[in-house]
Order: sequence, then C-alpha cells, then structure tokens
Amino acid sequence: MGLVDTFFNLRVLGQTWPLLLEGLRVTILLGVTSIVLGIAGGLLLALLRLYGPKAVRSGAAGYIDLFRAIPLLVLLVVIYYALPFVGIRLTSFAAATAALSLVSSAYAAEIFRAGIEAVPSGQFEAARAIGLHWWPMMRLVVLPQAVRIVVPPMTGNCINVVKDTALASVVAMPDLLKQATQAQALAANPTPLIGAALVYIALLLPLVRLVARLERRFAAASR
Repeated sequence: MGLVDTFFNLRVLGQTWPLLLEGLRVTILLGVTSIVLGIAGGLLLALLRLYGPKAVRSGAAGYIDLFRAIPLLVLLVVIYYALPFVGIRLTSFAAATAALSLVSSAYAAEIFRAGIEAVPSGQFEAARAIGLHWWPMMRLVVLPQAVRIVVPPMTGNCINVVKDTALASVVAMPDLLKQATQAQALAANPTPLIGAALVYIALLLPLVRLVARLERRFAAASR
C-alpha cells in the first residue's frame, strides 16, 4: 500500500466523514462554551486583581498563576477521574468545559489586565472629573477602550482554546480527534486522522489570519 492509499485514501475518508462531522460539532460546541466562560471569568478576575481588596487581589493573582502553570491535561484528568472520589461526578463535556474554562480565564485575565492598564490615566481622571463612579467609569470609558486593545491577543487565546479541545479525548469526549481516532481504528487506516487535521486547519487558519490582520490594523492606528 502506497503513501496515498495509506494517508489520503478518499474511500476511507468518505466512509468515516459522518463521524468526523459529529466530532466537529462537539468540538465547536465545547470550544464556544469554554471561550465564553473563559472571557467572562477572565474579565472578572482582572477587575478583582486590579481593584479588589488586598486579600481578593492576592487570591485572584494566585488563581491566575496556578491555572497558567498547571498542564491542561493534568487538570482534565483530575476533574474527570479524581473528583468522583469526593462525590463530584461530571459528564465528559462538563469536565472538559470546566478545565478549558478555568485555564482560559486565567490567560484572559492577564490579557484584560494588560488592556486596562494600557488605557491612558487621563481617561480615568476625565471620567472622575465628570462625576462618574467606579462601575459607570469602567463600563462607559475604560472597558470599551481596553476591549479594543485586547482584541488581537484575545483572539489568539480563543484559537488556543479550540486547539486544546483535542485534549478532551482523554476523558472519552467524542470530539473531532476522538472520533478520528475511532474511525482510524475501524478502518485500519490513518486517513481519518489526516482528515481531522485538515478540518482543524480549515477551522483555525482563517482565525490565525484574522489575528494577523487585527494586529497590523491596531499597530497602524496607534502610530
């Protein structure tokens, strides 16, 4: 059997394509859910780290440092396989979502913190001068400017979350990689794995190009 028949067998790909599509659906659902929760949690953590009481700031900083340091695979295994020993049982989807969101929120928090700190101090002073209290100042003045700053790095973080969904296969999550692995075993041919790789590229390459365009646009606007 030659290279093409082994790795690019269209007959095998056609037979296993429904499995790959089902895995893609699960991957997209898992990725979108984790991204939304990660961004919301990251914004909250950033605000707590910057403006909370001292104990809260220390706790937020500790959380961010811990979940940026812990390997995602280890966290997945702990949540799915260890928590049942203390009476907490999660489905594979819930466990994967929790692990991805916990890690994603830690990275998103640092991105938001950098964006908020990049807003000129004059904007804070001007908001206070017109009588805005803390939350209206953040909502109307600071966060809109910070969000514009963090769009490129946050988009990059979202890409990493989608790629990391592939690790969910270790907790029996029927994502794209898991389905491709099963299809490979059924067909006794690695073509489904190549197909899954091509699907990941088709899904993520436009986002990678979008990040590059956003970075160039914002760099030009800042000059």
